[in-house]
Amino acid sequence: MSATRYTYLGPAGTFTEAALRTLPEAATRELVPMSSVQLVLDAVRGGEASGAFVPIENSVEGAVTATNDELASGAPLMIYREVLLPITFALLVRPGTELSDVKTVTSHPVAQAQVRKWLAAHLPDAHWESAASNADGARLVAEGRYDGAFAGEFAAPIYGLDPLVKDIVDAQSATTRFVLVGRPGRVSSPTGADKTSMVAWLPDDHPGALLELLQEFAVRGVNLMRIESRPTGEGLGNYCFLIDCEGHLSDRRVGEAMMGLKRICPQVRFLGSYPRADRQAAGHGRPGTTDADFAAASDWLSRCLDGRGDI
Repeated sequence: MSATRYTYLGPAGTFTEAALRTLPEAATRELVPMSSVQLVLDAVRGGEASGAFVPIENSVEGAVTATNDELASGAPLMIYREVLLPITFALLVRPGTELSDVKTVTSHPVAQAQVRKWLAAHLPDAHWESAASNADGARLVAEGRYDGAFAGEFAAPIYGLDPLVKDIVDAQSATTRFVLVGRPGRVSSPTGADKTSMVAWLPDDHPGALLELLQEFAVRGVNLMRIESRPTGEGLGNYCFLIDCEGHLSDRRVGEAMMGLKRICPQVRFLGSYPRADRQAAGHGRPGTTDADFAAASDWLSRCLDGRGDI
């Protein structure tokens, strides 16, 4: 395995690359762009790279389904880091192009949802077509395939384009979350501001099945940060759930919730415990849900087994 190589969703000039370069270790790695999430992750699975960096969700459009589906299937992988990147777009065009000249535009499908209102207000008659990535859309504009592409302003010099309009975004707080993924390994030490991710498959379709899953977290005071349902491909009505929760696997409440989940679900895939990008510590939760509370209860149970429960 190449310990000095990270793959990422390319080509050069994507928001993914911009987010990856915020990691200190990126300065000492060979950064290799690839054309799809599957290829990026398979490079790690196959030992061609030690890390893969991919988008996983956006605050406007929601989950990046390609990443979620890849993490839920295939050889297991683990998340080791996350990055939150505020997203604003620029309309990139060939030099000399005016706004009235833009008849065709392109970008990644996730980007369309984030510039839809601007497009309707300023280029209502422009024809939209999807590209493999925002940077790939810029490349297609440079080749003359389209008149404009919505991408990061930083991609303009890479492809010899001009940012005709800057700071385009329908939602001012638009943010994309990216994750650094590697082969399964030892979980890093807790920081006090952590997140744990997993995939769970329901045992069967019956009333309250999802509620039973959620209760494993609720009764232990574990706050869920995200839950996404994805079809398993085994027929209509068959779903798995990608879950992010506050806390670290070594936290008693999180560990016991995971054990409870494993007892009721036929399959649970642990995707990692890692530092939260926003550095926000988990809330205190309800009384009885701290590690000290769990330890005290365990000690009480041991005393009961010895006949000393009231001592």
